[in-house]
Amino acid sequence: MTDPQPPRRSPQLDTLGKLCTEGKEAAEYLWQVPDDAAVRQRILEILDLVQMQSRGQGRREMPQVVEDLKVAARASPSPQQVDMLVNGFDRLLHLSEAAKSGLL
Repeated sequence: MTDPQPPRRSPQLDTLGKLCTEGKEAAEYLWQVPDDAAVRQRILEILDLVQMQSRGQGRREMPQVVEDLKVAARASPSPQQVDMLVNGFDRLLHLSEAAKSGLL
């Protein structure tokens, strides 16, 4: 018999990580409803919060990524725009996790 493996624990997200996750989920929703103005507005609000939080923590790269994503969020709906938003929030989440782990 093999020993049972311990259950995998998902990492605990801080406020910044939760914002990035929420933003990525909202951006993924745009694959289904690309013209949803309320979701686009929420994405911009999340980006503002991420920018504020990351600057408050002394992060340098994250606010620059946020500026790029704000431009993308205001652009006309397209598959490329949605892809950029999803990938951008994913990048923000990875930067957040790396900083939390002490890598940055």
